[in-house]
Amino acid sequence: MFKIGDKVSYPMHGAGTIVDISIETFLGEEKKYYTISIPVGSVQVKVPVDNAEELGLRDIVKNDMKEDIIETLEGKRTKMPSSWTQRNRMNINKLKTGDIIEVASVVRNLMLLSKKKNLASGDRKMLTNATNLLLRYRRCNWIYRYEVCVRVYN
Repeated sequence: MFKIGDKVSYPMHGAGTIVDISIETFLGEEKKYYTISIPVGSVQVKVPVDNAEELGLRDIVKNDMKEDIIETLEGKRTKMPSSWTQRNRMNINKLKTGDIIEVASVVRNLMLLSKKKNLASGDRKMLTNATNLLLRYRRCNWIYRYEVCVRVYN
């Protein structure tokens, strides 16, 4: 169980801080909720405590994940559907897992694809969203952000 002040990551939103734990009534049933403040976009998200893990709420990425993220970004492109709609669906599903390595693989695959051909507008938007998620998950110093950007955009 998390406590107020814990740094967490939540799929499709990125990193945030638990600012409140409250009991709220929804459809006549009282449930305990985490309130997470996501700094990018000044968003607040409420997540039921009972199934927070199932929804992908977890501790923020630890420093020991840095090498795995970099390794993923520098890896070879994995097989992706040639159809934009299938590729988009696959990438959305990867982002929804909340797994930082999956997010990094979306960034890597789309960056490598962009070197072969112009990305469709949907792919460009997905690349921007995935890159922002990757950087938000880390919520780390500028040196690391620079290192990730260099690896992604080169």
